[in-house]
Amino acid sequence: MELASDDFDLSRLLNKPRINVERQRSFDDRSRRSLVFFRGQPLGTIAAFDHASEEVLNYDQVFVRDFVPSALAFLMNGEPEIVRHFLLKTLLLQGWEKKVDRFKLGEGAMPASFKVLHDSKKGVDTLHADFGESAIGRVAPVDSGFWWIILLRAYTKSTGDLTLAETPECQKGMRLILSLCLSEGFDTFPTLLCADGCCMIDRRMGVYGYPIEIQALFFMALRCALQLLKHDNEGKEFVERIATRLHALSYHMRSYYWLDFQQLNDIYRYKTEEYSHTAVNKFNVIPDSIPDWLFDFMPCQGGFFIGNVSPARMDFRWFALGNMIAILSSLATPEQSTAIMDLIEERWEELIGEMPLKICYPAIENHEWRIVTGCDPKNTRWSYHNGGSWPVLLWLLTAACIKTGRPQIARRAIDLAERRLLKDGWPEYYDGKLGRYVGKQARKFQTWSIAGYLVAKMMLEDPSHLGMISLEEDKAMKPVLKRSASWTN
Repeated sequence: MELASDDFDLSRLLNKPRINVERQRSFDDRSRRSLVFFRGQPLGTIAAFDHASEEVLNYDQVFVRDFVPSALAFLMNGEPEIVRHFLLKTLLLQGWEKKVDRFKLGEGAMPASFKVLHDSKKGVDTLHADFGESAIGRVAPVDSGFWWIILLRAYTKSTGDLTLAETPECQKGMRLILSLCLSEGFDTFPTLLCADGCCMIDRRMGVYGYPIEIQALFFMALRCALQLLKHDNEGKEFVERIATRLHALSYHMRSYYWLDFQQLNDIYRYKTEEYSHTAVNKFNVIPDSIPDWLFDFMPCQGGFFIGNVSPARMDFRWFALGNMIAILSSLATPEQSTAIMDLIEERWEELIGEMPLKICYPAIENHEWRIVTGCDPKNTRWSYHNGGSWPVLLWLLTAACIKTGRPQIARRAIDLAERRLLKDGWPEYYDGKLGRYVGKQARKFQTWSIAGYLVAKMMLEDPSHLGMISLEEDKAMKPVLKRSASWTN
């Protein structure tokens, strides 16, 4: 692995409140400190470049999800070759045999991360991929394949080059990912059943079941694949299956995951133990399970997609990534997208605080923390994934703000971030109810914190960049929501 030994030179990033063309063009000079090379070609960026940290752990690897904001920055900066190399090389890794202990993973699974090993004596580079067998908790990354499809579409939109997506290798790679997700089983829902720790929230945090982050990414990846798949004999079958799944998935998510003031009041008044297809409380959610904090948190104007829905269970927590992707993918209707933005403005102190953006809200604590996290010392209240603030989410917030015509929200959030990020050394995350403190185990010079900020600034400078990561609403999927005939006020 070839990495420059000198520190990041980021001092010029914040000289002015806006990035100009010259500083955009110098992005490669700064980002090259974190670039990983394989046989002379740049292949991605490592997770963090923190000289002060004693333990490297896996922060010297290229993570699929972590590279996405860096890839978008390269595309916006006119550097598509790095992204092309990344897409092709991860596609080769997909074809590897994947085993955890003696169990073989599905053929379409994408790695969580990979590392380049350089033998200086032999002059040979080799790749080592992690499909979850080395991860904490041994969980395979469900989101990696979705991010790969989304990034392939972003590359295609940015460059106008259809040839990469149309190669037999990329077409097969997409079909393999989709085969994992569209396979038939015992599911009665169109959502994907997942284990805890299978996405950005990669530790035990009670997101097992049908987490919003995975469902939103799944929806977006399906829509991207619909644009990229060739309508040949092999692709046509998948196109039909995708269209069918999208209709069911959009209805399910918009109907059962969406929460606003009126819906909260309706759930509060639910009857239980209903039987037959006329049931209103389809998941038999007990109204007493609604947490107390939610009644004060929910504004009269605003709403969001809740964290999880499954039999007798609703996770009412706010998860930022899932809601931002819901806007960008048009899983959220225009009205719902506006409501999410309204919520952020109405609950600015809770969701943004002093450092954007809360990955989830609220934090779980005390007995609930012990039960849900297994007493995880890294996920104590208002830290890491348990209510921590993650600067990387700035790019998603900015993209959602531009799409909904609310760029002033993004500017306000970026202004907050600029007061601290450079001075604090670009931490991975911040702790505290307001996000005031650098995270207790946060790595400095976190690549996606830097890239997320750059992408946010570039999009504000040139909103046309939004097109590579945003999908317009498909009118055919717009639902007509009606109450059951048995509904009583």
